[in-house]
Amino acid sequence: MAPDAPRVRFAPSPTGYFHVGSARTALFNWLVARRSGGTFVLRIEDTDTERNREEWVDGILSALHWLAMDADEGPYRQSRRAGRYGQAIDALWDAGRLFACGCTHDEVTARNKAAGVLTPGYDGHCRDLALPRGDGRALRFRTPDDGVVTVPDVIRGDVEFPCSAMDDFVAVKGSGAPLFVLANVVDDIDMAISHVIRGEDLLPTTPRCILVWGALADVGWTTDGTHGPPGASTPVLPVFAHLPMLVNEARKKLSKRKDPVAVESYRDQGYLPEAFVNYLGLLGWSPPQGEDEVFTRDQMVQWFALADVNHSPAFFDVAKLTHMNGEYIRALSPDAFIDACRPWLEGDATPWPADSFDPAVFAAMAPVVQERVAVLGEVPAMVDFLFLDTPVIDPDSWAKAMAGDEGAPAILAAATTAYEALGDDWTAPALHAATAEVAESVGRKLGKAQAPVRIAVTGRRVGPPLFEALEVLGRDRTLARLRSAADLLAAGGAPAP
Repeated sequence: MAPDAPRVRFAPSPTGYFHVGSARTALFNWLVARRSGGTFVLRIEDTDTERNREEWVDGILSALHWLAMDADEGPYRQSRRAGRYGQAIDALWDAGRLFACGCTHDEVTARNKAAGVLTPGYDGHCRDLALPRGDGRALRFRTPDDGVVTVPDVIRGDVEFPCSAMDDFVAVKGSGAPLFVLANVVDDIDMAISHVIRGEDLLPTTPRCILVWGALADVGWTTDGTHGPPGASTPVLPVFAHLPMLVNEARKKLSKRKDPVAVESYRDQGYLPEAFVNYLGLLGWSPPQGEDEVFTRDQMVQWFALADVNHSPAFFDVAKLTHMNGEYIRALSPDAFIDACRPWLEGDATPWPADSFDPAVFAAMAPVVQERVAVLGEVPAMVDFLFLDTPVIDPDSWAKAMAGDEGAPAILAAATTAYEALGDDWTAPALHAATAEVAESVGRKLGKAQAPVRIAVTGRRVGPPLFEALEVLGRDRTLARLRSAADLLAAGGAPAP
Protein backbone atom coordinates (compact mmCIF):
# COMPACT_ATOMS: atom_id res chain seq x y z
CA MET A 1 0.00 0.00 0.00
CA ALA A 2 1.34 3.41 -0.95
CA PRO A 3 2.00 5.77 2.00
CA ASP A 4 -0.74 8.14 0.80
CA ALA A 5 -3.20 5.41 -0.22
CA PRO A 6 -6.71 6.07 1.12
CA ARG A 7 -8.14 4.28 4.11
CA VAL A 8 -11.92 4.21 3.90
CA ARG A 9 -14.42 2.68 6.25
CA PHE A 10 -17.89 1.24 6.03
CA ALA A 11 -19.56 1.49 9.44
CA PRO A 12 -23.04 -0.07 9.55
CA SER A 13 -25.18 -0.58 12.64
CA PRO A 14 -26.61 -4.13 12.99
CA THR A 15 -30.21 -3.10 13.61
CA GLY A 16 -31.96 -4.79 10.67
CA TYR A 17 -31.57 -6.28 7.22
CA PHE A 18 -28.76 -4.98 5.05
CA HIS A 19 -30.24 -1.90 3.36
CA VAL A 20 -29.62 -1.22 -0.33
CA GLY A 21 -28.53 2.29 0.66
CA SER A 22 -25.90 0.79 2.94
CA ALA A 23 -24.79 -1.49 0.12
CA ARG A 24 -24.37 1.54 -2.17
CA THR A 25 -22.33 3.31 0.52
CA ALA A 26 -20.14 0.22 0.97
CA LEU A 27 -19.61 0.00 -2.80
CA PHE A 28 -18.50 3.62 -3.21
CA ASN A 29 -16.07 3.23 -0.30
CA TRP A 30 -14.79 -0.02 -1.80
CA LEU A 31 -14.31 1.63 -5.20
CA VAL A 32 -12.24 4.47 -3.74
CA ALA A 33 -10.01 1.94 -2.00
CA ARG A 34 -9.64 -0.29 -5.04
CA ARG A 35 -8.94 2.47 -7.51
CA SER A 36 -6.11 3.91 -5.41
CA GLY A 37 -4.67 0.76 -3.89
CA GLY A 38 -6.08 1.68 -0.50
CA THR A 39 -7.73 -0.17 2.38
CA PHE A 40 -11.42 -0.94 2.88
CA VAL A 41 -12.15 -1.12 6.62
CA LEU A 42 -15.32 -2.64 8.09
CA ARG A 43 -16.44 -1.33 11.46
CA ILE A 44 -19.58 -2.60 13.18
CA GLU A 45 -21.21 0.15 15.23
CA ASP A 46 -22.88 -2.13 17.76
CA THR A 47 -23.17 0.01 20.86
CA ASP A 48 -26.99 0.16 20.72
CA THR A 49 -27.52 -2.95 22.82
CA GLU A 50 -31.32 -2.66 22.74
CA ARG A 51 -31.56 -2.80 18.93
CA ASN A 52 -28.46 -4.71 17.84
CA ARG A 53 -28.67 -8.42 17.07
CA GLU A 54 -25.85 -10.75 16.15
CA GLU A 55 -27.82 -12.19 13.25
CA TRP A 56 -27.80 -8.73 11.66
CA VAL A 57 -24.00 -8.71 11.92
CA ASP A 58 -23.93 -12.06 10.13
CA GLY A 59 -26.26 -10.58 7.52
CA ILE A 60 -23.89 -7.68 6.87
CA LEU A 61 -20.91 -9.98 6.49
CA SER A 62 -22.70 -12.46 4.24
CA ALA A 63 -24.17 -9.70 2.03
CA LEU A 64 -20.77 -8.05 1.58
CA HIS A 65 -19.29 -11.44 0.71
CA TRP A 66 -22.07 -12.10 -1.82
CA LEU A 67 -21.28 -8.74 -3.43
CA ALA A 68 -17.54 -9.62 -3.46
CA MET A 69 -16.73 -6.66 -1.21
CA ASP A 70 -15.10 -8.40 1.73
CA ALA A 71 -13.22 -5.98 3.97
CA ASP A 72 -9.46 -5.65 3.93
CA GLU A 73 -9.54 -4.99 7.69
CA GLY A 74 -12.10 -5.81 10.32
CA PRO A 75 -14.75 -6.20 11.29
CA TYR A 76 -13.88 -4.02 14.25
CA ARG A 77 -16.53 -3.70 16.95
CA GLN A 78 -17.36 -0.48 18.75
CA SER A 79 -18.65 -2.57 21.65
CA ARG A 80 -15.07 -3.68 22.30
CA ARG A 81 -13.56 -0.19 22.36
CA ALA A 82 -15.08 1.20 25.55
CA GLY A 83 -11.65 1.74 27.11
CA ARG A 84 -10.49 3.91 24.24
CA TYR A 85 -13.67 5.99 24.34
CA GLY A 86 -13.17 6.45 28.06
CA GLN A 87 -9.71 7.89 27.44
CA ALA A 88 -11.11 10.38 24.95
CA ILE A 89 -13.89 11.39 27.34
CA ASP A 90 -11.38 11.97 30.13
CA ALA A 91 -9.15 14.05 27.87
CA LEU A 92 -12.01 16.26 26.71
CA TRP A 93 -13.40 16.62 30.24
CA ASP A 94 -10.03 17.62 31.65
CA ALA A 95 -9.66 20.22 28.91
CA GLY A 96 -13.05 21.73 29.69
CA ARG A 97 -14.56 20.76 26.35
CA LEU A 98 -17.29 18.69 28.04
CA PHE A 99 -19.61 19.68 30.87
CA ALA A 100 -22.10 17.71 32.94
CA CYS A 101 -25.83 18.26 32.43
CA GLY A 102 -28.71 16.79 34.38
CA CYS A 103 -31.52 18.38 32.37
CA THR A 104 -34.24 16.22 30.93
CA HIS A 105 -35.75 16.79 27.49
CA ASP A 106 -39.03 17.94 29.05
CA GLU A 107 -37.23 20.47 31.25
CA VAL A 108 -35.37 21.98 28.29
CA THR A 109 -38.60 22.13 26.26
CA ALA A 110 -40.47 23.84 29.11
CA ARG A 111 -37.75 26.47 29.55
CA ASN A 112 -37.65 27.20 25.83
CA LYS A 113 -41.42 27.56 25.75
CA ALA A 114 -41.42 29.91 28.73
CA ALA A 115 -38.71 32.02 27.07
CA GLY A 116 -40.61 32.12 23.79
CA VAL A 117 -37.94 30.15 21.95
CA LEU A 118 -39.58 28.31 19.05
CA THR A 119 -36.49 26.48 17.79
CA PRO A 120 -35.94 23.24 19.73
CA GLY A 121 -32.53 22.70 21.26
CA TYR A 122 -30.53 22.89 24.44
CA ASP A 123 -30.59 26.30 26.14
CA GLY A 124 -27.18 26.08 27.87
CA HIS A 125 -28.69 25.85 31.36
CA CYS A 126 -25.90 23.74 32.90
CA ARG A 127 -23.04 25.09 30.81
CA ASP A 128 -21.44 27.17 33.54
CA LEU A 129 -22.73 25.39 36.65
CA ALA A 130 -19.59 23.24 36.96
CA LEU A 131 -21.61 20.15 37.87
CA PRO A 132 -19.50 17.07 38.64
CA ARG A 133 -19.50 13.98 36.47
CA GLY A 134 -21.60 11.03 37.56
CA ASP A 135 -25.00 10.62 39.17
CA GLY A 136 -26.50 9.81 35.77
CA ARG A 137 -25.64 13.18 34.23
CA ALA A 138 -24.96 13.32 30.51
CA LEU A 139 -21.89 15.09 29.20
CA ARG A 140 -22.42 17.79 26.60
CA PHE A 141 -19.84 19.14 24.17
CA ARG A 142 -19.25 22.87 24.55
CA THR A 143 -19.78 24.31 21.07
CA PRO A 144 -18.39 27.74 20.06
CA ASP A 145 -20.71 30.70 20.61
CA ASP A 146 -20.01 32.19 17.19
CA GLY A 147 -18.28 31.49 13.93
CA VAL A 148 -18.96 28.96 11.22
CA VAL A 149 -18.04 25.31 10.83
CA THR A 150 -17.36 24.51 7.19
CA VAL A 151 -17.71 20.96 5.91
CA PRO A 152 -15.51 20.59 2.81
CA ASP A 153 -17.48 18.01 0.85
CA VAL A 154 -16.19 16.47 -2.37
CA ILE A 155 -19.74 16.04 -3.73
CA ARG A 156 -21.50 19.12 -2.37
CA GLY A 157 -18.72 21.67 -2.10
CA ASP A 158 -18.24 23.68 1.09
CA VAL A 159 -21.29 23.41 3.35
CA GLU A 160 -21.42 25.99 6.14
CA PHE A 161 -23.03 25.54 9.55
CA PRO A 162 -23.26 28.62 11.81
CA CYS A 163 -22.21 27.83 15.35
CA SER A 164 -25.10 29.94 16.61
CA ALA A 165 -27.46 27.31 15.17
CA MET A 166 -25.71 24.42 16.96
CA ASP A 167 -26.51 23.67 20.57
CA ASP A 168 -24.24 22.01 23.12
CA PHE A 169 -24.93 18.47 21.98
CA VAL A 170 -24.82 15.38 24.20
CA ALA A 171 -21.58 13.49 23.53
CA VAL A 172 -21.82 10.98 26.41
CA LYS A 173 -24.91 9.34 27.88
CA GLY A 174 -25.65 9.45 31.57
CA SER A 175 -24.48 5.83 31.67
CA GLY A 176 -21.03 6.91 30.49
CA ALA A 177 -21.39 5.42 27.00
CA PRO A 178 -20.35 7.66 24.11
CA LEU A 179 -22.90 8.69 21.52
CA PHE A 180 -22.48 8.42 17.75
CA VAL A 181 -20.40 11.52 17.07
CA LEU A 182 -17.73 10.99 19.72
CA ALA A 183 -17.35 7.25 19.08
CA ASN A 184 -17.12 7.82 15.33
CA VAL A 185 -14.43 10.46 15.59
CA VAL A 186 -12.31 8.41 17.99
CA ASP A 187 -12.63 5.37 15.72
CA ASP A 188 -11.80 7.31 12.56
CA ILE A 189 -8.73 8.83 14.20
CA ASP A 190 -7.49 5.54 15.64
CA MET A 191 -8.07 3.72 12.37
CA ALA A 192 -6.36 6.48 10.37
CA ILE A 193 -9.41 6.91 8.13
CA SER A 194 -8.61 9.29 5.27
CA HIS A 195 -12.07 9.47 3.64
CA VAL A 196 -15.48 9.52 5.32
CA ILE A 197 -17.95 8.49 2.60
CA ARG A 198 -21.51 8.07 3.84
CA GLY A 199 -25.14 9.02 3.20
CA GLU A 200 -26.34 12.61 3.13
CA ASP A 201 -28.62 11.95 6.11
CA LEU A 202 -25.47 12.14 8.25
CA LEU A 203 -24.34 15.50 6.87
CA PRO A 204 -25.94 17.47 9.76
CA THR A 205 -23.76 15.54 12.25
CA THR A 206 -20.54 16.29 10.37
CA PRO A 207 -19.93 19.80 11.81
CA ARG A 208 -20.16 18.24 15.27
CA CYS A 209 -17.63 15.62 14.18
CA ILE A 210 -15.30 18.35 12.97
CA LEU A 211 -15.59 20.19 16.31
CA VAL A 212 -14.82 17.02 18.27
CA TRP A 213 -11.96 16.21 15.90
CA GLY A 214 -10.44 19.64 16.47
CA ALA A 215 -10.94 19.41 20.23
CA LEU A 216 -9.11 16.07 20.39
CA ALA A 217 -6.28 17.47 18.28
CA ASP A 218 -6.05 20.47 20.65
CA VAL A 219 -5.64 18.23 23.69
CA GLY A 220 -2.82 16.29 22.00
CA TRP A 221 -4.84 13.22 21.07
CA THR A 222 -2.95 10.86 18.78
CA THR A 223 -3.69 7.65 16.97
CA ASP A 224 -2.85 4.68 19.15
CA GLY A 225 -1.38 2.52 16.40
CA THR A 226 -3.80 -0.34 17.14
CA HIS A 227 -5.34 -0.01 13.70
CA GLY A 228 -4.00 1.46 10.53
CA PRO A 229 -0.39 2.51 9.97
CA PRO A 230 1.75 1.83 13.06
CA GLY A 231 2.95 4.68 15.22
CA ALA A 232 1.15 7.60 16.81
CA SER A 233 0.40 10.69 14.77
CA THR A 234 -1.63 13.87 15.08
CA PRO A 235 -5.13 13.33 13.66
CA VAL A 236 -5.74 14.84 10.23
CA LEU A 237 -9.28 15.74 9.21
CA PRO A 238 -10.51 13.25 6.60
CA VAL A 239 -11.99 13.99 3.19
CA PHE A 240 -15.79 14.10 3.45
CA ALA A 241 -18.25 12.92 0.79
CA HIS A 242 -21.97 12.65 1.50
CA LEU A 243 -23.79 10.45 -0.99
CA PRO A 244 -27.22 11.33 -2.43
CA MET A 245 -30.36 9.94 -0.85
CA LEU A 246 -32.07 6.93 -2.43
CA VAL A 247 -35.74 7.52 -3.24
CA ASN A 248 -38.69 5.43 -4.43
CA GLU A 249 -41.13 5.97 -7.32
CA ALA A 250 -42.81 8.80 -5.42
CA ARG A 251 -39.38 10.42 -5.02
CA LYS A 252 -39.58 9.91 -1.27
CA LYS A 253 -36.82 8.44 0.86
CA LEU A 254 -36.81 4.65 0.72
CA SER A 255 -38.88 3.25 3.57
CA LYS A 256 -37.72 0.16 5.42
CA ARG A 257 -41.36 -0.79 5.98
CA LYS A 258 -42.87 -0.04 2.56
CA ASP A 259 -40.08 -0.43 0.00
CA PRO A 260 -38.07 -3.54 -0.95
CA VAL A 261 -34.74 -2.48 0.56
CA ALA A 262 -33.20 -5.68 1.97
CA VAL A 263 -30.16 -6.85 0.01
CA GLU A 264 -30.71 -10.36 1.34
CA SER A 265 -34.12 -10.43 -0.35
CA TYR A 266 -32.63 -9.68 -3.76
CA ARG A 267 -30.01 -12.38 -3.25
CA ASP A 268 -32.70 -14.90 -2.29
CA GLN A 269 -34.85 -14.00 -5.31
CA GLY A 270 -31.99 -14.84 -7.63
CA TYR A 271 -30.43 -11.55 -8.62
CA LEU A 272 -26.83 -11.97 -9.72
CA PRO A 273 -24.28 -10.15 -7.54
CA GLU A 274 -22.54 -8.75 -10.62
CA ALA A 275 -25.79 -7.19 -11.84
CA PHE A 276 -26.65 -5.88 -8.39
CA VAL A 277 -23.26 -4.19 -8.01
CA ASN A 278 -23.52 -2.74 -11.52
CA TYR A 279 -26.91 -1.23 -10.68
CA LEU A 280 -25.78 0.10 -7.29
CA GLY A 281 -22.99 1.91 -9.08
CA LEU A 282 -25.57 3.89 -11.09
CA LEU A 283 -27.26 5.28 -7.97
CA GLY A 284 -25.75 8.75 -7.96
CA TRP A 285 -22.92 8.08 -10.41
CA SER A 286 -22.70 7.25 -14.09
CA PRO A 287 -19.95 5.93 -16.34
CA PRO A 288 -18.02 8.30 -18.63
CA GLN A 289 -19.96 9.79 -21.51
CA GLY A 290 -20.42 7.32 -24.33
CA GLU A 291 -20.05 4.25 -22.16
CA ASP A 292 -22.89 1.78 -21.69
CA GLU A 293 -24.64 1.47 -18.32
CA VAL A 294 -23.85 -2.24 -18.25
CA PHE A 295 -20.20 -2.55 -17.30
CA THR A 296 -17.82 -4.82 -15.43
CA ARG A 297 -16.58 -4.34 -11.91
CA ASP A 298 -13.07 -3.67 -13.22
CA GLN A 299 -14.40 -0.93 -15.50
CA MET A 300 -16.21 0.66 -12.58
CA VAL A 301 -13.01 0.69 -10.53
CA GLN A 302 -11.18 2.30 -13.44
CA TRP A 303 -13.81 4.99 -14.06
CA PHE A 304 -15.12 5.84 -10.59
CA ALA A 305 -14.34 9.16 -8.91
CA LEU A 306 -16.09 10.74 -5.95
CA ALA A 307 -16.04 14.11 -7.67
CA ASP A 308 -18.32 12.65 -10.37
CA VAL A 309 -21.04 11.63 -7.91
CA ASN A 310 -24.24 13.64 -8.31
CA HIS A 311 -25.76 15.19 -5.19
CA SER A 312 -29.35 14.87 -6.47
CA PRO A 313 -31.52 12.06 -5.04
CA ALA A 314 -31.12 8.72 -6.85
CA PHE A 315 -34.19 6.68 -7.83
CA PHE A 316 -33.91 3.04 -6.80
CA ASP A 317 -35.81 1.53 -9.71
CA VAL A 318 -36.54 -2.16 -9.09
CA ALA A 319 -37.85 -2.59 -12.65
CA LYS A 320 -34.58 -1.30 -14.11
CA LEU A 321 -32.56 -3.48 -11.75
CA THR A 322 -34.62 -6.53 -12.79
CA HIS A 323 -34.20 -5.76 -16.47
CA MET A 324 -30.45 -5.38 -16.02
CA ASN A 325 -30.33 -8.65 -14.12
CA GLY A 326 -32.04 -10.38 -17.04
CA GLU A 327 -29.35 -9.01 -19.35
CA TYR A 328 -26.66 -10.42 -17.09
CA ILE A 329 -28.40 -13.81 -16.99
CA ARG A 330 -28.59 -13.97 -20.78
CA ALA A 331 -24.91 -13.08 -21.03
CA LEU A 332 -23.88 -16.11 -18.97
CA SER A 333 -22.41 -19.12 -20.71
CA PRO A 334 -24.76 -22.15 -20.71
CA ASP A 335 -22.63 -23.92 -18.09
CA ALA A 336 -22.44 -20.80 -15.91
CA PHE A 337 -26.22 -20.39 -16.08
CA ILE A 338 -26.80 -24.00 -15.07
CA ASP A 339 -24.36 -23.65 -12.20
CA ALA A 340 -25.98 -20.40 -11.03
CA CYS A 341 -29.40 -22.11 -10.99
CA ARG A 342 -28.35 -24.99 -8.71
CA PRO A 343 -29.46 -23.40 -5.39
CA TRP A 344 -32.98 -23.08 -6.83
CA LEU A 345 -33.06 -26.60 -8.32
CA GLU A 346 -31.60 -28.75 -5.57
CA GLY A 347 -32.54 -28.97 -1.91
CA ASP A 348 -35.62 -29.04 0.28
CA ALA A 349 -37.15 -25.82 -1.08
CA THR A 350 -37.83 -27.15 -4.57
CA PRO A 351 -41.45 -27.93 -5.61
CA TRP A 352 -40.49 -31.48 -6.60
CA PRO A 353 -39.08 -34.44 -4.64
CA ALA A 354 -35.30 -34.29 -4.37
CA ASP A 355 -34.81 -37.58 -6.20
CA SER A 356 -36.94 -36.41 -9.13
CA PHE A 357 -34.53 -33.78 -10.39
CA ASP A 358 -32.51 -34.83 -13.42
CA PRO A 359 -29.58 -32.49 -14.24
CA ALA A 360 -29.45 -33.77 -17.82
CA VAL A 361 -33.11 -32.95 -18.38
CA PHE A 362 -32.65 -29.45 -17.00
CA ALA A 363 -29.54 -28.95 -19.13
CA ALA A 364 -31.61 -29.76 -22.23
CA MET A 365 -34.19 -27.12 -21.29
CA ALA A 366 -31.75 -24.56 -19.84
CA PRO A 367 -31.01 -22.59 -23.05
CA VAL A 368 -34.64 -21.61 -23.61
CA VAL A 369 -35.23 -20.95 -19.91
CA GLN A 370 -32.17 -18.69 -19.79
CA GLU A 371 -33.71 -16.49 -22.48
CA ARG A 372 -36.92 -15.97 -20.51
CA VAL A 373 -36.11 -15.39 -16.84
CA ALA A 374 -35.19 -12.08 -15.23
CA VAL A 375 -34.17 -13.59 -11.88
CA LEU A 376 -33.03 -17.09 -11.03
CA GLY A 377 -35.92 -17.54 -8.62
CA GLU A 378 -38.24 -17.78 -11.64
CA VAL A 379 -36.49 -20.92 -12.92
CA PRO A 380 -38.31 -23.60 -10.83
CA ALA A 381 -41.75 -22.50 -12.05
CA MET A 382 -40.47 -22.72 -15.64
CA VAL A 383 -39.35 -26.34 -15.34
CA ASP A 384 -41.30 -27.94 -12.49
CA PHE A 385 -43.52 -29.83 -14.97
CA LEU A 386 -40.46 -31.83 -16.01
CA PHE A 387 -39.81 -33.21 -12.52
CA LEU A 388 -43.34 -33.76 -11.21
CA ASP A 389 -45.50 -36.81 -11.94
CA THR A 390 -48.38 -34.47 -12.75
CA PRO A 391 -48.16 -30.74 -13.42
CA VAL A 392 -49.33 -28.20 -10.87
CA ILE A 393 -52.18 -26.58 -12.80
CA ASP A 394 -52.83 -22.91 -12.24
CA PRO A 395 -56.60 -22.54 -11.53
CA ASP A 396 -56.87 -19.22 -13.36
CA SER A 397 -55.19 -20.63 -16.45
CA TRP A 398 -57.52 -23.64 -16.38
CA ALA A 399 -60.61 -21.48 -15.98
CA LYS A 400 -59.72 -19.27 -18.94
CA ALA A 401 -58.15 -21.62 -21.48
CA MET A 402 -59.86 -24.90 -20.59
CA ALA A 403 -63.22 -24.59 -18.80
CA GLY A 404 -63.87 -21.23 -20.45
CA ASP A 405 -63.01 -22.34 -23.99
CA GLU A 406 -65.58 -24.42 -25.85
CA GLY A 407 -62.94 -25.50 -28.36
CA ALA A 408 -60.53 -26.89 -25.76
CA PRO A 409 -61.84 -30.52 -25.86
CA ALA A 410 -61.48 -30.67 -29.64
CA ILE A 411 -57.99 -29.22 -29.51
CA LEU A 412 -56.86 -31.73 -26.88
CA ALA A 413 -58.31 -34.64 -28.85
CA ALA A 414 -56.79 -33.49 -32.15
CA ALA A 415 -53.41 -32.84 -30.55
CA THR A 416 -53.40 -36.30 -28.96
CA THR A 417 -54.10 -37.93 -32.31
CA ALA A 418 -51.54 -35.81 -34.15
CA TYR A 419 -48.82 -36.42 -31.60
CA GLU A 420 -49.46 -40.17 -31.54
CA ALA A 421 -48.90 -40.21 -35.31
CA LEU A 422 -45.44 -38.69 -34.98
CA GLY A 423 -43.99 -41.97 -33.76
CA ASP A 424 -40.24 -41.64 -33.17
CA ASP A 425 -40.06 -38.21 -34.81
CA TRP A 426 -40.52 -36.53 -31.43
CA THR A 427 -38.71 -33.27 -32.11
CA ALA A 428 -39.63 -29.62 -31.61
CA PRO A 429 -39.97 -28.94 -35.37
CA ALA A 430 -42.20 -31.98 -35.88
CA LEU A 431 -44.33 -31.04 -32.86
CA HIS A 432 -44.62 -27.49 -34.18
CA ALA A 433 -45.80 -28.71 -37.59
CA ALA A 434 -48.30 -31.12 -36.05
CA THR A 435 -49.75 -28.44 -33.79
CA ALA A 436 -50.05 -26.03 -36.72
CA GLU A 437 -52.17 -28.65 -38.51
CA VAL A 438 -54.32 -29.04 -35.38
CA ALA A 439 -54.84 -25.27 -35.27
CA GLU A 440 -55.89 -25.20 -38.91
CA SER A 441 -58.30 -28.11 -38.43
CA VAL A 442 -60.15 -26.32 -35.64
CA GLY A 443 -60.02 -22.89 -37.28
CA ARG A 444 -57.64 -21.33 -34.78
CA LYS A 445 -54.37 -19.48 -35.03
CA LEU A 446 -51.40 -21.41 -33.71
CA GLY A 447 -51.06 -19.30 -30.58
CA LYS A 448 -54.69 -19.88 -29.59
CA ALA A 449 -54.48 -23.60 -30.29
CA GLN A 450 -51.39 -23.98 -28.13
CA ALA A 451 -53.02 -22.73 -24.93
CA PRO A 452 -54.99 -25.87 -23.94
CA VAL A 453 -52.02 -28.08 -24.82
CA ARG A 454 -49.63 -25.95 -22.78
CA ILE A 455 -51.88 -25.96 -19.71
CA ALA A 456 -52.48 -29.70 -19.92
CA VAL A 457 -48.76 -30.39 -20.10
CA THR A 458 -47.09 -27.64 -18.03
CA GLY A 459 -49.98 -26.36 -15.88
CA ARG A 460 -49.56 -22.70 -16.89
CA ARG A 461 -50.30 -20.40 -19.81
CA VAL A 462 -46.81 -18.87 -19.57
CA GLY A 463 -43.58 -20.82 -19.65
CA PRO A 464 -40.78 -22.04 -21.88
CA PRO A 465 -41.38 -22.55 -25.63
CA LEU A 466 -44.01 -25.24 -25.93
CA PHE A 467 -42.48 -27.48 -28.55
CA GLU A 468 -39.04 -27.57 -26.94
CA ALA A 469 -40.80 -28.36 -23.65
CA LEU A 470 -42.73 -31.24 -25.21
CA GLU A 471 -39.60 -32.64 -26.80
CA VAL A 472 -37.77 -32.71 -23.45
CA LEU A 473 -40.79 -34.04 -21.54
CA GLY A 474 -41.09 -36.97 -23.92
CA ARG A 475 -43.81 -38.67 -25.92
CA ASP A 476 -45.34 -40.91 -23.27
CA ARG A 477 -45.60 -38.26 -20.54
CA THR A 478 -46.97 -35.67 -22.94
CA LEU A 479 -49.72 -37.95 -24.24
CA ALA A 480 -50.62 -39.11 -20.75
CA ARG A 481 -51.11 -35.50 -19.62
CA LEU A 482 -53.19 -34.59 -22.63
CA ARG A 483 -55.52 -37.53 -21.98
CA SER A 484 -55.73 -36.77 -18.26
CA ALA A 485 -56.64 -33.13 -18.92
CA ALA A 486 -59.25 -34.16 -21.50
CA ASP A 487 -60.86 -36.58 -19.05
CA LEU A 488 -60.94 -33.95 -16.29
CA LEU A 489 -62.44 -31.40 -18.64
CA ALA A 490 -65.08 -33.87 -19.91
CA ALA A 491 -66.11 -34.66 -16.34
CA GLY A 492 -66.54 -30.97 -15.61
CA GLY A 493 -63.85 -31.09 -12.99
CA ALA A 494 -61.23 -28.57 -11.98
CA PRO A 495 -57.62 -28.99 -10.88
CA ALA A 496 -57.02 -29.48 -7.19
CA PRO A 497 -56.03 -26.22 -5.42
